[in-house]
Amino acid sequence: MRHLVRTTKALADETRIRILGALRRRELCVCQLIELLGFAPSTVSKHLSILRNARLIASRKEGRWMYYRLAGENTPGQIPAALDWVLRSFVESGQYKRDNLRLEQILIIDPEVLCSRQSRPTA
Repeated sequence: MRHLVRTTKALADETRIRILGALRRRELCVCQLIELLGFAPSTVSKHLSILRNARLIASRKEGRWMYYRLAGENTPGQIPAALDWVLRSFVESGQYKRDNLRLEQILIIDPEVLCSRQSRPTA
């Protein structure tokens, strides 16, 4: 029961659904997600942590980069079905379409450039 509550709470947030939508077709670096959402790195990290704890996404570290992807097919329980339902519903929204257009622009930029740009203090 605890896992069900954790999963449904993770899915009950627009930002987290946007993250899942962005990861729908590809693995992304955390800096790409930060750029897409336009939030502080700490805010994005908190959302990613909630999704990871609910086992909706998986992560891997490569050098200095942290990459995220949707949970795999071997995910326990009804998580694949829940992800499928949420993503099928979200794909039809205007927000998904806007995010995808923005993501196409972001994917052109080298992640190292994104990361350094995000870590610079704003004046």
